[in-house]
Amino acid sequence: MDARKFVLATLAYVGMSFALGFGWHLLLFRETYQQLGIYTREPPLFALGLTSMVLQGMVLAYLYPMFNRGARPWLSGIRFGLVMGLFLWSVAVLAHAAKSTVSSMPTFFTLSTAFHLIQFVAAGALIGWIHGAPARR
Repeated sequence: MDARKFVLATLAYVGMSFALGFGWHLLLFRETYQQLGIYTREPPLFALGLTSMVLQGMVLAYLYPMFNRGARPWLSGIRFGLVMGLFLWSVAVLAHAAKSTVSSMPTFFTLSTAFHLIQFVAAGALIGWIHGAPARR
């Protein structure tokens, strides 16, 4: 494993996810999420959220080279991001909705799905771009 690419991919995921998450959850849709009755902790525990993102970024950065088979790194990265995004969406959206009282499931699913789609397409493209095309054997 290329340690430099691992660190860069992890940092890219964390930076992009933090910026997107902060803007999405705490600025653009803060009132909507409060009306839905979710993400209501005041103030949010940023250290826990950041720790979660670092762990996710490390896992994605570690797994991507095993997944990468394509000649176009960004496209391979997007495919990887969509697969991993679906996995994390199932935890963050489906499981959360199953355990919480949400005032409007359609609104929650729409916002959360849009967020995760943007997050993991961008993350996959970044990680793919950082890792580049796999070496020919």
